[in-house]
Amino acid sequence: MSENLSELSGRKGLADNLFDRLGKLAEPTGTPSAEALDQLADEFLVGKANTYGTATFYDFLKPENKDKKVYVCNGTACLCAGTQDSLIDELKTHFRPEEIGHMTCLGRCHENSAFHLNGRNYSGSGEAVSAIINEEKNGDDKYTVRAAGHQILTAPFTSIDEFYSPFRSALKKDAGQVLEEIKTSFVRGRGGAGFPIGSKLEFCRKAEGEVKFIICNADEGDPGAYSDRYLMEQQPHAVLFGMLISGFVTGASHGIVYIRAEYPASATIMQSAIDDLRTKGLIGNDIDGNGFNFDFKIIRAQGSYICGEETALINSIEGQRPEVRVRPPYPAQKGLFNKPTVVNNVETLAAMHFVMEHGGAAWKAIGTEKSSGTKLISLDSLFNRPGIYEVDMGTPLSEVVNKLGGGFKRPVKAMQVGGPLGGLVPISKIDDLTIDFESFASQGFLLGHASIVCVPEDFPMLKFIEHLFDFASYESCGKCFPCRLGTKRGQELATKALESDYKIDQALFDDLLTTLEQGSLCAHGGGIPLPVRNALQYFENELKQYFN
Repeated sequence: MSENLSELSGRKGLADNLFDRLGKLAEPTGTPSAEALDQLADEFLVGKANTYGTATFYDFLKPENKDKKVYVCNGTACLCAGTQDSLIDELKTHFRPEEIGHMTCLGRCHENSAFHLNGRNYSGSGEAVSAIINEEKNGDDKYTVRAAGHQILTAPFTSIDEFYSPFRSALKKDAGQVLEEIKTSFVRGRGGAGFPIGSKLEFCRKAEGEVKFIICNADEGDPGAYSDRYLMEQQPHAVLFGMLISGFVTGASHGIVYIRAEYPASATIMQSAIDDLRTKGLIGNDIDGNGFNFDFKIIRAQGSYICGEETALINSIEGQRPEVRVRPPYPAQKGLFNKPTVVNNVETLAAMHFVMEHGGAAWKAIGTEKSSGTKLISLDSLFNRPGIYEVDMGTPLSEVVNKLGGGFKRPVKAMQVGGPLGGLVPISKIDDLTIDFESFASQGFLLGHASIVCVPEDFPMLKFIEHLFDFASYESCGKCFPCRLGTKRGQELATKALESDYKIDQALFDDLLTTLEQGSLCAHGGGIPLPVRNALQYFENELKQYFN
């Protein structure tokens, strides 16, 4: 991290943002010109290498993606469903091969055959592709949304006046008192780590500084997950409410919603919701005459999974390469533009409305002692009833799979829960797990985002391992050697064993996984060994032919 670059990037504030400008320069060709990058560097007083290095990092800014016309989803759910090869063949009848790029998960895990065209996401195969290209079919999708216990995050929206009544009530209280209510609830981060939001807010509240930021991490990059997309597109005010409350208790006056490029509709819908709040006088200066100032800015990402890591996300907003920062200092003390910053994911922020309306104790009373409240689960297309399900923490996994999801459409041997860094749960363990952080951790898995991607019985497990390493290698920020090199070496070993008579040395492979776990700077490299070790443990008979 360069503190000087952070200061220079923040010199113009959020209104004229370096990363935002980089994205706009890429329109419509798909990548900024060298001349435009040089001019931007001069304007922001940063080196030309900085703007060039940043632009060449992202999928949708890098020169090799210039003039791509269609992007095919290569996420885990679509891979395991086996829909994408035929989709690419169909697209090749309409586009030249060099015009076809890729995106990593479009959030269409419930139906697959996903691709991105002209700023919109679609799912379709065969004749449907021609209909989409000829604009005879829109990109709207439908999926089941159901609450199996308490209906909180999936509750129908009422009206802005009614929905924001708890916020207006909170403004009349002491901010410290409101924070204590949040701490009482013990809402834990829904993005994977499970860190209590109340503690994060308290750290930022105590940090010195007149300028503070609340960032909504809406870069839902975990293949298989689309619960954040659901919230942004169907419950946008729940997310904005959580950011407003977070700003009030910390003293922050700026809210940034960082939305991944793969979710274009989410950005449009969130902006419309922000505009509605402005009309109602719920954002801006001196809200409700209580002296609280707060406003929002949407930042559209440009295609990078690592931006889901909070410090890489902060670097991205600053227009730097999204490399992970060494901590301490933590963002709550020194984050965006070196100012105190809180980063929370979409679902975590959405929980704040219930806490403010019903009290922290009401949320804490739901679920388990250490995993309170409800959790959204994303089920992929291999379930008979794919969709978004809201369950109380502590709900048996078997109930989610068999009752809510209706079981599997075809034989499945494992489920990856919580994205590519999440655990690989064999079918034999379904009855042993409940939906909460502690249950999964005690069994050697990870709840994470709680998305579920099914691995079919006929899908080779070594091919799945190769896919995980390939994904991790491609999406690595490259800052630390163990991740940058180790993930690539893992992919190379798996590929070599799949395509030849080569046998992987078991001791060497174990050393590689240990190095990734212990030496990586963040959870990207440190987390990828978990599902690989799960595969080696539970599918030893299938995999032993590839090892010596």
